[in-house]
Amino acid sequence: MKTVVLGSTKIQSGKNAFGALPIQRVDKETAARLLKKAYAAGFTFFDTAIGYSDSEEKIGYALSDVRDKIHIATKTMAKNGEDLWKNLETSLSRLQTSYIDIYQFHNPPFCPKPNDGTGLYEAALKAKAQGLIKHIGITNHSLKIAHEAIDSGLYETLQFPFNYLASDTDIELVDKCAKHDMGFLCMKALSGGLITNAKAAYAWLDQYDHALPIWGIQRERELNEFISFMDNPPTLNDKIRETIDWDRQQLAGDFCRACGYCMPTCPAQIEISTAARMAQLIRRSPSSNWLGERGQKLMEKTKECIECGVCKSHCPYGLDTPALLKKNYEDYQNILAGKVKI
Repeated sequence: MKTVVLGSTKIQSGKNAFGALPIQRVDKETAARLLKKAYAAGFTFFDTAIGYSDSEEKIGYALSDVRDKIHIATKTMAKNGEDLWKNLETSLSRLQTSYIDIYQFHNPPFCPKPNDGTGLYEAALKAKAQGLIKHIGITNHSLKIAHEAIDSGLYETLQFPFNYLASDTDIELVDKCAKHDMGFLCMKALSGGLITNAKAAYAWLDQYDHALPIWGIQRERELNEFISFMDNPPTLNDKIRETIDWDRQQLAGDFCRACGYCMPTCPAQIEISTAARMAQLIRRSPSSNWLGERGQKLMEKTKECIECGVCKSHCPYGLDTPALLKKNYEDYQNILAGKVKI
């Protein structure tokens, strides 16, 4: 397996990074078994966040005895320096460590900088000077903020959505990181579950030597597949190219990336990040997951949309979210009525 070097941090990892958001959905012992198995198989980079409920705690529980052999990236959604310190102390305690390898600002609506009035960057610098964090990074869904972060020279890593559904502007962003010796972490390497062919996802990302894919892992069968890539990495052959081309055709146009920026701002409390992409989910994963009672209640809730535009104003992709909700509701009802085959 190729080794990725994350820019000026000089952190090295195989082309597999363990995304620990999903392990918050499994019990502690199951999570520990997955994390230990991943490490034993060669995973050395683990990405989490204080906002992922008990994800940090599970990593600390499972991997504290090999802390010096792995790299941990976590995140804070703090809005000021004081809260950043509180978050950092909590993360260090949960992870059972004395330092964080990459401490990331978690999807901020602006690019934190010195003297911006928040004290965020100053706090991160102080923590770095004290050895509590090794490198400062940022995650985002906004191209504008991502470019600002690169241009500022203040950040050593950028985490941004990147997979084979990426646009030309997304690819330009990744190339720009390479030119600035900035580490790039691929958020949503499987596009939030819309990409169901892990081999194709891996093979496409393998073209970008400096980009490290973060695979969200919750089940052992998922982990086993990524482990298999270590000795037998998929290559971008004609068959995989056909798969990618087909997926791009199916997902062409506007579709929800499930970034969650529109939630929980919805006054009607609609689960937008699921409802607005139900058409894709229901066709790209077992339909029984979505056609049951929970799925029907979720989609019925979209009828309460008052088209206030709050979600639309928060979408970093400029989507007409109310229109997407309506379109997906109509499609869902046609499927339930047997008018549309899936």
